[in-house]
Order: sequence, then C-alpha cells, then structure tokens
Amino acid sequence: MTIGSLGRILIVEDDAAIRRGLSDCVRFAGYGPAEAPDGRAGLDAALTQDVDLVLLDLLMPRMDGLSVLREVRASKPWLPVIILTAKGEEADRVRGLKLGADDYIVKPFSPSELLARIEAVLRRSAERPSNVAQLAIAGRTIDIERREVRHADGPPVILPEKELGVLRYLAMHRGRAVSREELLNRVWGLDPRGVQTRTVDMAVARLREALRDDAESPTVIVTVRGKGYMLAAAGVGEGGG
Repeated sequence: MTIGSLGRILIVEDDAAIRRGLSDCVRFAGYGPAEAPDGRAGLDAALTQDVDLVLLDLLMPRMDGLSVLREVRASKPWLPVIILTAKGEEADRVRGLKLGADDYIVKPFSPSELLARIEAVLRRSAERPSNVAQLAIAGRTIDIERREVRHADGPPVILPEKELGVLRYLAMHRGRAVSREELLNRVWGLDPRGVQTRTVDMAVARLREALRDDAESPTVIVTVRGKGYMLAAAGVGEGGG
C-alpha cells in the first residue's frame, strides 16, 4: 500500500507532538497527511488544498476549532470533519456536532480507535455528492456558478446569494430532509440555539417563486413535516462545469 492511496487527511492541531503522532498514525495506515499548527492555517489549508477529511482540534491559537468548522461548513459542506476534544469539553463536542462535525474523538485515544473513526466517516461520506455546479429539475436548469434559473420560456432568473446557498446545500443532500436549524447554521453561519426566525422559511418561499414551484403543493423543494425541507430526488440531475 502506497502512502496516500487511501486519501489525504488534514491534521489541525497546535500541539506539535500530538500533531506529529497523528501524522505518523495516518501515514502508516496508508493516508497522506497534511498538517496545520493553528486554526487559521488549518482553515486556509482546508479551503485551498485537496483533502478528503479534516482532524480538527478545538482549542487552538489564532482561530478556535469551532470557528474553523463553521467556515469550512459554509464553503465545503461536503468535506468530512472529525473534531478532537479533551474529556472536559462535552459542551463543545455537542456544539461541534450541531455545527456539522461528522464525529468526535476524545483525547487520549488509541491509534486503532482513531483509524476506525476515520474509516467509518469516510465510508459514510463517500455516499455524499460533492460540489454541485449545475442542476436540471423538471424543465428548469440551475447554473450554480452564474446563479441563474433558466426556464423553458422567459428570461433567466438571478438567485440572491442566500437563496442560492439554500438550493446548493439541499442539492448536496438531496433526498434527505434538512432542518431549518441546519440551514440557518450552514448557509447563514448562525448558531440556531434559541433563535426564533422565519429567515429560512422566507428564503425557501423566494426560492420556490424563482423555480416556479407551486407554493401550495411544491414538487421541487418539498416540506417534510417536523423535519424541514428536501430537494426532491426524482428528476434531479447533476452536471459538471
């Protein structure tokens, strides 16, 4: 097995000894390690480098792990993230999971546990679609890069930034109901705890209007009672570009 044949893992950890140990562990298992010594460097690496998973410490200089996670989720919602925490950081672990971490592992941990967690997260994330550039939905064409909805008749409709973000996030998780709280966090970057807002609902209403999706009986962006919104899987295609 060649190093890196299983994928590339970014290790964001300020403790040099721990970072080196994690790097050796994943390298020995066949992954290609990349390292970052603080939160800011970790965020830059996660957004600019081609990595398959991020191991993310929470307590770091320059930028804490939860802030890094929030920014990564806003730009690369498909990228798997495992947070590394100390035993006394239960509240932060919960916040990390609510912000979209795929798993967490408590220090100290064994190499076998770490590798098992990595394998499980990568196995689950393999089923996720990656970034979406174009969608074809029941006669509508959505160009993500141009932010356009094109219908069979009439001029294209330009989507505002947040409506586009909602559509893109639903497309990346199509066939799954996405809660309002998850959308509020992933698209707007807000902590949904204790927030009473119609922001998400209003954005979905405007998005349905742009898509000419019947507000009374929508077939494209479906409301799943008690769970949130879902982009219907039927008739949805994905294209590159």
